[in-house]
Amino acid sequence: MGTKVHIIKQWLMADCRKLFTKPTITGLVIFKLFLLTTGCELRDTYTTNPRTNFEALWKILDEHYCFFEYKQVDWNEIYRKYNIQVSDTMNQYVLFDFLGKMLSELKDGHTNLISSFNVARYWSWYEDYPSNFNEEIHKSYLGTDCLIAGGIKYRRLANNQVGYMYYGSFSNGVGENNLDYIFTHFKDCKGLIIDVRENGGGSLTYSDRIASRFLEEKMTVGYIRHKNGPGHNDFSNLFPIELSPSKRIRWMRPVVVITNRHSYSATNDFVNKMKILPHVIIMGDRTGGGSGLPFNSELPNGWIVRFSASPILDANKQDTEHGIDPDIQVGLTQADILRRKDTLIETAIQHLTKNTKE
Repeated sequence: MGTKVHIIKQWLMADCRKLFTKPTITGLVIFKLFLLTTGCELRDTYTTNPRTNFEALWKILDEHYCFFEYKQVDWNEIYRKYNIQVSDTMNQYVLFDFLGKMLSELKDGHTNLISSFNVARYWSWYEDYPSNFNEEIHKSYLGTDCLIAGGIKYRRLANNQVGYMYYGSFSNGVGENNLDYIFTHFKDCKGLIIDVRENGGGSLTYSDRIASRFLEEKMTVGYIRHKNGPGHNDFSNLFPIELSPSKRIRWMRPVVVITNRHSYSATNDFVNKMKILPHVIIMGDRTGGGSGLPFNSELPNGWIVRFSASPILDANKQDTEHGIDPDIQVGLTQADILRRKDTLIETAIQHLTKNTKE
């Protein structure tokens, strides 16, 4: 009687979504993934035994994690390393830290162990890099009188020549009417800045909704594949991810999307879509990545493990798990910090005003 994998689509995990920004996938892709995962089963035994839970966790990842080969992780070596450390005398807190440490070997921000008392997480994908964001300085650009539509804060900058949108989390909803009002407010602007720094992700629904406002025609914006066997390289064929132009107000003037290392998961997906558009420039720092669609499974003791199970690739069929490089690299300089200026916003304004002069 072993643990049987219970893969649950992450968008059902409402409580966990409040703790971590997670992508969901919509429309036809959801339907396809649903059809492909209906054969999964619930675990049929409960035990707190440390070794049983260690073996179950290792096997779940071994059969379903999607980035072993891409990240060149020797999961068998990880097993040998941790197997000799497992002890039946471990209490639940020691076991949790131990298993969390093993998961951190994957260096994956989408991989978490979730218990009633803690969530194990890997945050070095952005903590070990410059933030290129200063909250206090950023507030001076938005001010206290900025407009707010759904999860987006917005106002006009540079003598009303440039529209500025700040979206801090793709977990905060943005409706079609919200976007209509935003673009109407910017109707006389020559360019637009979309700032997604510090946006750790959320729902791919909003990524699609916003990106569709910048399309002229239907496009293939990426590909997805899924695990279809226990081997590390057992994947389905690639399914194209297509996005159609919005039937509402659209923006075809110049755009700068500002990114930093904490632009992750659904934000990485948004940048991936925007980067292929001819009137859009990505500016700032490399995104944090996070291109694996996360799924969940249950251990014999009831803990939940969340992990990357389905890779999402860009339009050129390249993986973006490790992030997307900007078209123009810009960092927040110490000189500008002392002047209380945001180097990235200022550079974006200069780029848009310089390139939109008549």
